[in-house]
Amino acid sequence: MGKPTGFLEIERQDRRYTKPEVRLQSYNEFIEPLAPEVLKGQASRCMDCGIPFCHNGCPVNNMIPDWNNLVYKDQFQHALTVLHSTNNFPEFTGRVCPAPCEASCTLNIDDSPVTIKTIECAIVDRGWEEGWIVPLTASHRTGKTIAVIGSGPAGLACSQQLARAGHSVTLFEKNDRIGGLLRYGIPDFKMEKHLIDRRIEQMTAEGMEFRPGVEVGVTVSMEELLAEFDAVVLSGGAEWPRDLAVPNRKIDGIHFAMDFLRQQNKRDAGDDEAKAAPEGTISAEGKHVVVIGGGDTGSDCIGTSARQGAASITQIEIMPKPPVKENKPLVWPDWPNKLRSSHAHDEGVARDWSVLTKDAVSENGRVTALDCARVEWVSEGGRMQMKEVAGSGFQLKADLVLLAMGFLGPNRNALLDQAGVELDQRGNVAANTVEYRTSRDKLFAAGDMRRGQSLVVWAIREGRQCARSVDQFLMGKTSLPR
Repeated sequence: MGKPTGFLEIERQDRRYTKPEVRLQSYNEFIEPLAPEVLKGQASRCMDCGIPFCHNGCPVNNMIPDWNNLVYKDQFQHALTVLHSTNNFPEFTGRVCPAPCEASCTLNIDDSPVTIKTIECAIVDRGWEEGWIVPLTASHRTGKTIAVIGSGPAGLACSQQLARAGHSVTLFEKNDRIGGLLRYGIPDFKMEKHLIDRRIEQMTAEGMEFRPGVEVGVTVSMEELLAEFDAVVLSGGAEWPRDLAVPNRKIDGIHFAMDFLRQQNKRDAGDDEAKAAPEGTISAEGKHVVVIGGGDTGSDCIGTSARQGAASITQIEIMPKPPVKENKPLVWPDWPNKLRSSHAHDEGVARDWSVLTKDAVSENGRVTALDCARVEWVSEGGRMQMKEVAGSGFQLKADLVLLAMGFLGPNRNALLDQAGVELDQRGNVAANTVEYRTSRDKLFAAGDMRRGQSLVVWAIREGRQCARSVDQFLMGKTSLPR
């Protein structure tokens, strides 16, 4: 490494957030980048650890020590080339990835990992500022045609790789804008959407065709695509939300998190209210909001509710509160189970764990409170079982309830019906991680539709690997990387 003693001389320093009272006034990103000299020092902390566990922690296998060393040496353009060799969209992952690479960093043994995510984001942002990121057009055309269904990170990565291999790629998206859950699931304050738009411009210049507003199975049939194209890739999301099984679920004021988040993202994109919320406005303004679910989607609901002016926000989770600090010798370098707090938890929220929602209380057909109870988790026969604590019932005031309890898999809709593919035991499209081929000829699957609800970085990995398999299928050989 360029500075073998860097980790001994320099303390970990990461990006900071704008203060809550300032950032809550807009939906813009609020992370403050590190100064160039500070960033260089942080990159120098990457130690010559022999076995870079961060490679394995990163789903796309980023060559992290390599570009850390290049940043330390102020060779940003070369660092960008190395970064792009494994990740098509580091500006996405540099903002919304939970950084499993940092959990696997050797320096995380004493809780001071290299600021890998921050350095990654700085490299690609510098690349756009300097004009280093340009369209990479194929040197030849193969004459093969491919349809990709779903424009989230898996579909985008798969499409870009195949276009650069010389194939003619058409990307179908049922929504009015390209980006999938990147566009409508992630709030602008976490990732502004001009980042997607400039990648679309790059990919268009590389020869891709985008068809937003086309729902396969409705606007066009799967049979038509299979007849027209040499290969078809299913790269939609796992959009089937887990519902709340209580008697009064259908009263007004209880909504799926994605319906709530999508509306605000459409407003931020400039849509008027009639277009942003044709089914009716879901607003947290002046309301007592309860978010059920403790993951990233729940965090996004908290941040959005705070910006809309909620009177109060409470987040509840049925699972027990995780430990504040993991048992490092037991879990490192794997992803640890520990308490995670996001920026949203500093924006005004009460959190509670081991809470079971038993029913919703209504007045004039609208939710006013939730009936809840405490639960405990006990081991029975080697499995953890939930038991309600006797006499622990209580009530939470709630004018708006947002369900952020995860997803069960791809939507059961006309697309899956017409595809006629086998599903795995979890209800996802069955395909392995070597060929990504479904049970139907010419039809491939990648991303959340295949693996279930997951991270953006996993979707990019699967899209890239699926592209390699499609190229091999069409050409009998491939030079695309895995």
